[in-house]
Amino acid sequence: MKVAIGGPLKLGFRPWVEGLENVPADGPAILASNHLSFSDSFFLPAVLDRKVTFIAKAEYFTSPGVKGKLTAAFFKGVGQLPVDRSGGRGAGEAAIKSGIEVLERGELFGIYPEGTRSPDARLYRGKPGGLARVALATGAPVLPVAMIDTEKIQPPGKVMPKLMRPGIKIGKPLDFSRYHGMEHDRFVLRAVTDEVMYEIMKLSGQEYVDEYATAAKRRMADAAKAEKEAEKKAEKAAAAAEKERSGG
Repeated sequence: MKVAIGGPLKLGFRPWVEGLENVPADGPAILASNHLSFSDSFFLPAVLDRKVTFIAKAEYFTSPGVKGKLTAAFFKGVGQLPVDRSGGRGAGEAAIKSGIEVLERGELFGIYPEGTRSPDARLYRGKPGGLARVALATGAPVLPVAMIDTEKIQPPGKVMPKLMRPGIKIGKPLDFSRYHGMEHDRFVLRAVTDEVMYEIMKLSGQEYVDEYATAAKRRMADAAKAEKEAEKKAEKAAAAAEKERSGG
């Protein structure tokens, strides 16, 4: 997959990279990145010599038919790991378990602390569960990563990607060994997550929003729905007024 996908990506988009020397040649490490685009999970592995394992919803691996099989093969090939979100505590516990297993094998584990893609290219508050718990449970160093301009390559609604150079900045590893054995302390989890998000913010230059991206997306969706309903009411009112004038 590095040849079939990584090669064309690097040739076509020519991503620039800073901080490759911070990625260890071997051994476990966590790559904690901001999340601007679906393509983030492809560009980052493409510029690294080592395999990076991310997590993805299990539906990508279980869809029926030929298309479903091709999709499953694609995600497996690019290092995505299926996570079943049907359990009692959902994707969080599954992601933590998967991340620990990857790191215990001495591999690289990629995670997006925001939990979802940014709705407006700003950096949102990191969720304290997954990243911090995996880091403290394994003792693996955390490398903050900033994806630059990937959201501009294929904005929502655009079918064809725009050929431009995205950037990737990889920061120096963060050591949280001082919190060893405290992975169930919510205040420690919050402190670890905020420290990582601060380093990502410095690398990316993004505006920081002290709100979860999932909450922001719901708020934006509700606002868009309310606006659409208001427009429909206004149109109905205008049509009724016009009808009354015509009838008079």
